[in-house]
Amino acid sequence: MAGTPSLDGWDIARLDGDDSLPWIPWGSQGKARARIAARADGYQVAVVEAEPGYRTEPHVHQHAEFLYVIEGTLTNQGRRMTTGDVFAAAAGSEHTHFTAETAVRYLSVFRV
Repeated sequence: MAGTPSLDGWDIARLDGDDSLPWIPWGSQGKARARIAARADGYQVAVVEAEPGYRTEPHVHQHAEFLYVIEGTLTNQGRRMTTGDVFAAAAGSEHTHFTAETAVRYLSVFRV
């Protein structure tokens, strides 16, 4: 592995302490915000912070989505999830129940 490593095709960012990644509103309720940390091949990596009571609107996943709970507790599809839990939702799956029970911070990987 000689030479300088290539960053072609890479999007590398730091979330903590980097104010160059703006917060954007997340959802329609005004109870969550997100930072899009990286993008590649149509996928995005977002860190989301949501207040207790935040809910997602029902939707069908057009593409697979992956979520990792960094901190907090939420209910997803009737299952309680807390720090360290993950889910993977297949393309075509219905997402009907998602509620933040506490303040939550999670990482979501999805395709737009």
